[in-house]
Amino acid sequence: MTYCVAIAVDEGMIFCSDSLTNAGVDQVATYSKMFRFGNDGDKRFVILTAGNLATTQATIAKIKKDIKLNSPENLLNMRSIEDAADYVGDISRVQQEKHTVEGRSFEASFIIGGQIPDNKHEIILVYPEGNHITTSKDTPYLQIGESKYGKPILDRILTPGLDLDTCGMCALVSMDSTMRSNLSVGPPIELLIYETDSYILEKPHRFEADSDFLRDVKRSWDARLKEAFRQMPPLTWAANWDRSVRERNGAS
Repeated sequence: MTYCVAIAVDEGMIFCSDSLTNAGVDQVATYSKMFRFGNDGDKRFVILTAGNLATTQATIAKIKKDIKLNSPENLLNMRSIEDAADYVGDISRVQQEKHTVEGRSFEASFIIGGQIPDNKHEIILVYPEGNHITTSKDTPYLQIGESKYGKPILDRILTPGLDLDTCGMCALVSMDSTMRSNLSVGPPIELLIYETDSYILEKPHRFEADSDFLRDVKRSWDARLKEAFRQMPPLTWAANWDRSVRERNGAS
């Protein structure tokens, strides 16, 4: 399984992905699911992948080949992130159809984000069918793969005005929550931070399984969750509150 999340706020974008692939208890390997394209100072793209490994690898290979051959249609020729999403979706559908056998599908999903000069930075989720969605003011993030465990922290914390450091930490906590509940998602974890209008994609931070920082994030988050839970109102308070409400209603 896979978990990838991308966040778009006013200050820029965050991309976070795990690197574990699992085809059974005896077939565990690591593959990066984050890919960077473009040249500093010009169009910059990041693609996150989830789903069938053969499909995602073939799709990324085709994107790289089109760029290398300077094909008339390639990622670096796209005029918008939406056009780039359509391009990735078309390639993915071709690869899925190529490998479909007796009704068995090899689906893959992608998140593509980036910025093109004179355009706003943006992230888009590309579904296996090739169609896509983008973020909104109320939901400034997108997920692919095992998304449910890491979603609550994103919903509670993220707003468009947050700084990138806070967003990056939010992505890591979201990843930690997913790893805690699903053993098929795991390190190395890659985290990339992009600043609005910089047109520079630094090498992503890579956190290995033995990362002291990841371990500290996990311990700190666990401790603060437990402390918050211990300070929740007791059930006796709820019972007294409900009784007082009923008495008031009866009195009226």
